Amino acid sequence: MTREFTSFTAPFTASGRAALVPSPPWHYAGWLINVAVRCDRAMSPAVVPPALGRLTGNGCVHFADWQATTTGDELLDPVYAQYRETIVIVEIERPDGALYNFCPFIWVDQDISLLRGLLQGWPKKLGATYLTRSLPIEHQAAAPLRAGSRLGATLTVKERRLIEAAVMLTGEPGRPYGFLANKTIGTVGWPDLTRPAAGPELSWVLPDIRDKVASAWHDAEAAITVLPHPVEELSLLGELQAERASVGWVGITVVGAQPFTP
Repeated sequence: MTREFTSFTAPFTASGRAALVPSPPWHYAGWLINVAVRCDRAMSPAVVPPALGRLTGNGCVHFADWQATTTGDELLDPVYAQYRETIVIVEIERPDGALYNFCPFIWVDQDISLLRGLLQGWPKKLGATYLTRSLPIEHQAAAPLRAGSRLGATLTVKERRLIEAAVMLTGEPGRPYGFLANKTIGTVGWPDLTRPAAGPELSWVLPDIRDKVASAWHDAEAAITVLPHPVEELSLLGELQAERASVGWVGITVVGAQPFTP
């Protein structure tokens, strides 16, 4: 690309204005329902590259309602800022015993977020996520953050329901789970169509996250159901068993990524 072309991603133009994703920093803030789960450790070879490690059996399914910006302009035109996604996180143990997170599956409803995620090693696909919002008023429709409030979340992929979750707040302090609690290794790999038989060469990265802020987390009891799907492979984790859940808000800034060597 010539120096006159300033686009960070396609489409590549002289102004760069039409680029789907501008260069970092990328600022995110969101409302999350986090369901801590147990998965089948024996399924590790099916979802985790052996060089990275193996499943511990712990994981989390995050349902997120995000708002994101680079320059602040997106907040004035929220169709560019807002999206929802479902993030499946598994905990892995490295050969040296260190614990990290790994994301085998993630679905999002916004093309901007999809490409930003792929660049960071998050294997994003399109899917429709819905989750109950808690609003800061005492009203029956507001799902206030107090004991007994019930919230739900669903994921639909290619017009087929894949995940259903329900939580009930206990009124007790909660805790962060999944990517909120530990670093997540991302997998980057792009095929080269000049050598289509070769397949992509995979590499791994850790997102470079700054300026993380979070609200108090609110504890909840949880239930989760994974439904059959003709293509999606979430069932490779075995039957997910919900343990606890938490809800709250978080903000982070991604300024880039760092190589991770297995």
